[in-house]
Amino acid sequence: MSIVLHKTKTDKVVDACLYTILAVFSLATLFPLYYVFIMSVTPFVEVLRNGGFIIFPSEITFGAYKEIFAGRRIPDALRITATITVLGTFLNLLVTMLLAYPLTKNFIPGRNFILFAIVFTMLFNGGLIPTYLVVRSIGLYNTIWAMIIPGMVSTFNLLIMKTYFQNLPGELEEAAKMDGCGDISTLFRIILPLSMPIIATLGLFYGVTHWNEYFKGIMYVTDSSLAPIQVVLRNMIQSPNVSQELMTTNTLELAQLPPETVKMATVVVAILPILVVYPFLQKYFMKGMLIGAIKG
Repeated sequence: MSIVLHKTKTDKVVDACLYTILAVFSLATLFPLYYVFIMSVTPFVEVLRNGGFIIFPSEITFGAYKEIFAGRRIPDALRITATITVLGTFLNLLVTMLLAYPLTKNFIPGRNFILFAIVFTMLFNGGLIPTYLVVRSIGLYNTIWAMIIPGMVSTFNLLIMKTYFQNLPGELEEAAKMDGCGDISTLFRIILPLSMPIIATLGLFYGVTHWNEYFKGIMYVTDSSLAPIQVVLRNMIQSPNVSQELMTTNTLELAQLPPETVKMATVVVAILPILVVYPFLQKYFMKGMLIGAIKG
C-alpha cells in the first residue's frame, strides 16, 4: 500500500521561494567563474568596444592561453604546484593516519598527553618568526619541502580521522589479530580499506590547501623557478609588465592581448585542475562529511 502526499498551496509557494533563493545563490556563485572564463577568451577589440565588461562575446579566441604556455613560467609553476599537491597530500594522509590510529588506543602510554599537546596547537602556535627561523635552520629554505613539511598534519583533520577510526567495529581488529596480523598490517589491510570515504575527504582538504599554497611560497621561497602557480598569479596581477612575468619571447603577440585577458586565462588555468578532480571525489567527499556529522 503506497501513500501519496499532496502538497498544499502553501507548501508549493514555500518550495518555489526556496528554489528561487537557491537558484539566485547558484548564479551568484557561478557567475564569477563564468565571467573569468569569458574574459579569458574575448578578443582585445571586443573588450575595448564593450568598455571592459562582457557577458556574451560575439567572438572567442584562445590566444591568451597560447601565449601563457609559450613561455616557461606558467608550465614550470604548474609543475611545481602539482608536485607539491601530490607529494604533500600523500605525506599528509600518511602521517595523519599513522598518528590517528595509535591515538585511538587507550593503552598507549602517554596517549592523553600527546593528544593534549596536539589539540593545544589549535589554540596556540610558535608564531611566524620562530617558524621562519626553524625552516631556515633545518635547510628547507628555497626548496619545495618548505611548502610541504611545515604544517604536515592538520589537527582538525587528525581529530576527524581519529574519530572515524574509533567508530569502526572493534571486532574487525580482533579478528585480524587472531589471524596473525600485527598493528601495521591491521591498519593497512583492514582499517584503511574501510576508511576510503574519510581518506578521500581529507585528501581533498589537503590537496586543495596545497594547490592554493600562497603564503609559504612567499615566505620560504625566493627562487622564481620554485614559485607555485598562485604566487606567479599574484605577481602577474601586481606587475604592469605581463610579458616579463610570463618570460615569453612572443612579446609582440602578447602585446596585442589585453593584460586582463592574460591574467584571467591564468586564473582559469590555476583553478581548472581542482574543478576537474572534484567530481570524481564528490561521492566520497559527501559520504565522509555525512559520517563526520553523524559520528563526530
